[in-house]
Amino acid sequence: MAAQAYAMGRREINQHFNIRNAKLLAIGFVLILTAGHGIHRFYGGGDSCEWLLSSGRFLGENVWQPNGCMMHKYKISEVKSCLMNKYITFIGDSRIRQLFYSFIKIISSGVKEEGNKHENISFEDGKNPLKVDFLWYPEVNNSMRDCFKAWIEDTQQKPHIIVVGAATWSIKIQNGSMEALEQYRINLTSIAPLLEKLAETKDIYWILQDPVYEDLLSENRKMITNQRIGLYNDAALNILNSSTRNMAAKVKIFRASKLIAEETMAGSLDGLHLPETTRDINAMILMNSYCNKIVKPIDGSCCLPLAPLSLIQKLTGCFFSICIIGCLVVTYFCHTWRRSKPNGDVESEEEKKPVTASLSTPEKLLFSLSKLGLIMGYFFLCDRADLFMKEQKYYTHSTFFIPLVYIIVLGVFYNDNTKETTMLNREQTDEWKGWMQLIILIYHISGASTVRVLIDSRNIKLRRYESHRVIQCGNGPLSLTCPHRPIVPLASVWPISAFKPILSMYLSKFNA
Repeated sequence: MAAQAYAMGRREINQHFNIRNAKLLAIGFVLILTAGHGIHRFYGGGDSCEWLLSSGRFLGENVWQPNGCMMHKYKISEVKSCLMNKYITFIGDSRIRQLFYSFIKIISSGVKEEGNKHENISFEDGKNPLKVDFLWYPEVNNSMRDCFKAWIEDTQQKPHIIVVGAATWSIKIQNGSMEALEQYRINLTSIAPLLEKLAETKDIYWILQDPVYEDLLSENRKMITNQRIGLYNDAALNILNSSTRNMAAKVKIFRASKLIAEETMAGSLDGLHLPETTRDINAMILMNSYCNKIVKPIDGSCCLPLAPLSLIQKLTGCFFSICIIGCLVVTYFCHTWRRSKPNGDVESEEEKKPVTASLSTPEKLLFSLSKLGLIMGYFFLCDRADLFMKEQKYYTHSTFFIPLVYIIVLGVFYNDNTKETTMLNREQTDEWKGWMQLIILIYHISGASTVRVLIDSRNIKLRRYESHRVIQCGNGPLSLTCPHRPIVPLASVWPISAFKPILSMYLSKFNA
């Protein structure tokens, strides 16, 4: 009775958990995902530059992930190509000076932080017409205003990129008084129109003040608290955001620096200045914000404009659109014709049993091409459009093993009968090849190619698979298929070897 009940229960489950229902669920999930991302893009703002500068999170140690887009790590050759004949200026206090040094180290890695700290610093690349300056303006006052006014009124060379920010010096000198905060608001209000005027033709970045680690601050800096820094940041946001809404003249607010510092400020040496790795991330964000639209890196999608459709893409889209329309038309007329065709024998007046009509050859061809067109369209939306958010690869145990366990659980429910009675027949080995391809796909998507243990495990699996193909197919040259013998990729080893890397990593911790 128990066996019979088990068999009946399994049949009942298999009626619902089958391949057809799985495909329908997958299609439904894709449609919901596409609609959700489309709504988020339309109503939540689809500017990846804004995402880059204002939001993000740490995937791991020193790996910053902007919200919804990928950040490219620039090489020296790419930076020099992007910034050729450019003039960049950093204006502010000692923390802006730190950002200045991290920025020029991307251009020339041998630069050292030398010289008087409370004065202007200039950098020029001898091999390329490129200039980067730091101007010491630790307070938002009339001196800073005169600097911006001179760039607007004079015919001298104007910077192409201006990075500005200051507040902690005012807090320190005025001992954190509210009068200093009010004066800061007045001065920034007078400077805001000048910044907007420059932003019509230049890229202006206002750096929000990073938090401090109050326990490490020296006695003469104890008045620089996170609460006071928050008040100054709120004042800057209210003034700059309430100005003209012309997007072409909008000053770009760099909020991501504040978010990064909140996670890493504990590593500061004095509680005020950022750790070197943190400011390097900030410099790379600035580089992505300006250079991505010029260099157009493959692995960077932040601030990257959509590429125009190529001729091949247009022709392919037209072809598949015609196939989809033709499939709908042919299916409609064939279905109408089958319904109007009599099923009975008029002479004998005997009704024949209804027969399920199979698709005709044109229907099969058009249906297959239409399905291929829909799949290619989905690939285009994922890879070449900005509808879906994108994220950098970063390996964690969960990103690798959760999908692996998921497909194993699915494999328990989705099965099919076979006429083969021998072990390791062709249908079984074909299925195992599919399992291998799925595991290797998860291996690449999850970023496991950066983990040494998993790289070695994958290479061992591939060597076993290829060697077994040689054994099965003979000692001659390898071919794509073995016509007389089944291809067996050592199926019994796969379930164990798939989980062996994680065990090796944990054991290595105990042995260390």
